Amino acid sequence: MERKLTAILAADVVGYSRMMGADEAGTHAALKALRAEVVDPRIAEHHGRIVKLIGDGALVEFASVVDALECAVAIQREMGERGQDVPAEKRIAFRIGINLGDIIVDGDDIYGNGVNVAARLEALAEPGGICISGRVLDQVKGNVDIGFASLGPQAVKNIEDPINAYKVLFDTADAGRIVGAPKAREPGRPWLIAAVVALVVAIGGAGLWYHQTKPDFAPAAVAKMAYPLPDKPSIAVLPFENFSGDERDGFIARGLTEDIITALSSVPELFVISRTSSFVFKDKPFTVTEVAEELGVRYIVEGSVQRSGDQIRVNVQLIDAVDGHHLWADNFDGKTEDLFALQDDIVRRIAIELQVKLTFGEFTRVAARGTTNLDAWLLNIQGNTQSFKFTREGTARARELYQQAHEADPNWARPLGGIAWCYFLEARQGWTDDREGWIRKGIEFAEKAIEMDPKQPLGYQQLGNIMQLQGDHDRAIAFREKAVELAPNDMATNWGLGVILYKAGQAERGLEFLKRTERLAPRHPVPLLWSIQEAQFLASQYEDSIETGKRAIAREAEPTFPHVLLVAAYGALGRTEESQAEAATILKSDPSFTVTKFMRTRSYKNQSDLDRLSGSLIKAGLPE
Repeated sequence: MERKLTAILAADVVGYSRMMGADEAGTHAALKALRAEVVDPRIAEHHGRIVKLIGDGALVEFASVVDALECAVAIQREMGERGQDVPAEKRIAFRIGINLGDIIVDGDDIYGNGVNVAARLEALAEPGGICISGRVLDQVKGNVDIGFASLGPQAVKNIEDPINAYKVLFDTADAGRIVGAPKAREPGRPWLIAAVVALVVAIGGAGLWYHQTKPDFAPAAVAKMAYPLPDKPSIAVLPFENFSGDERDGFIARGLTEDIITALSSVPELFVISRTSSFVFKDKPFTVTEVAEELGVRYIVEGSVQRSGDQIRVNVQLIDAVDGHHLWADNFDGKTEDLFALQDDIVRRIAIELQVKLTFGEFTRVAARGTTNLDAWLLNIQGNTQSFKFTREGTARARELYQQAHEADPNWARPLGGIAWCYFLEARQGWTDDREGWIRKGIEFAEKAIEMDPKQPLGYQQLGNIMQLQGDHDRAIAFREKAVELAPNDMATNWGLGVILYKAGQAERGLEFLKRTERLAPRHPVPLLWSIQEAQFLASQYEDSIETGKRAIAREAEPTFPHVLLVAAYGALGRTEESQAEAATILKSDPSFTVTKFMRTRSYKNQSDLDRLSGSLIKAGLPE
């Protein structure tokens, strides 16, 4: 490996995701122009080398620390001048961090602790500001005509020692000043100082070490976890609390939680627990340790929302449950209309604290992307709440709420996907007298959702569902695989693909995705167990299917579905009495049950699967 000491400049655009969501083409063009007219020329003038551009960020190295700092100052001053006449919502601003450190050179790329510290300093900088390390200050003080303000030692994730950070002061009146710097030690008697230090070490050294290393709370025990820890950073986002007391603010808190989960779920480098499992802990007493052990995760995100008039504050903290430490906490303040920009900043900060190397755009794809209409967003959140009831009444109400969200913002794709889901579910379950008409409407809304936002998985999910309902299993699989590609950690995308696969005759592959869904959602809804039970039956795993059916019934006694699969699985094993007993249970709870009516909901590709299931039901005495 080639190593060298160099100055590293890390830069990033503030609020880039919000701006791209509002005007993708315009923002991209504006940033491209700024790079061509400001950033690249200043870097060239100061003898810098652009190592790489990562979406809205850049990494640059300089042989001279002075060159690096003067380049950064020139860029920020020129950006400030250009932005004076630009509306705030369209104004592009950079954060810049500079470090002097040892790096590893690999071809044209650079790595190492020196690069990591520069990235951390960039995150500490204000919009339009520059943050430098103490090592940079030591080299540039007296050599540049600017001032600095000490930010003190900054403890940052995965950097062993605190970073002495300094903010650059652009005001010419501050030139040459170092505000808040530690004062030089006055001359004294060395033997007395040494004695005091020795006494402090003898009396308090052990206590100081314990204070710095002791956990903030009882750490979660990996051995006690209900599931093995994944081989990637695992995280659960708990329901944000509503500190305002207003019901509307409760929906804002819920929506923030759901959208942060959705955004993080799109990042392949993370393992993210689903919303259904996270929301189990809403309004219930628990400890972080209990949550981590029950869900099998290392990191926990907690938060709260507080609104006063048009001002909103979101408090967020990231916790390492295994180490027993609070890693990071911050407040995000703004007007209610800035809520979606705050979301983007929160997701970005979580990603930075977990040190996930994200590709362009991934961490910005929050569920609210595409709308700045708070009413539409809140209506969509309420629609989600109703749709997850999986009932006829809940689905009908969800469709109404999604429709209202669509009317509030006709250019937002997400409610269209919700409407498509409702039409599909009502058609599949027989909750409409116009099945074909409902299917056509489902396709129409799903295609509109995809056309409006090709990177939103909902439209692909619903087209996959409807294609299978129509018997086009190959296209159904293709659409559902696309949804998983867009949101690899999302419970719904994995669950849906698993169902599509086992109904298409690929039961064992389907089970892989269903088991992954169960891991993503340790506190999963009962219908997931029904899907696993059915897939196990079709895979001829009859004993496992029986066990899963019993688990489903233990959690929810009323539904007919798990009893139907128990009839079939017991029959396949020749356990006739148990099969007939389950059939009697079905007819007692639903006297109108018929095999024909039930089989209309199954839409299997293989006739042999249809015959195997229906034959077992009829043999057990259920009416055709």
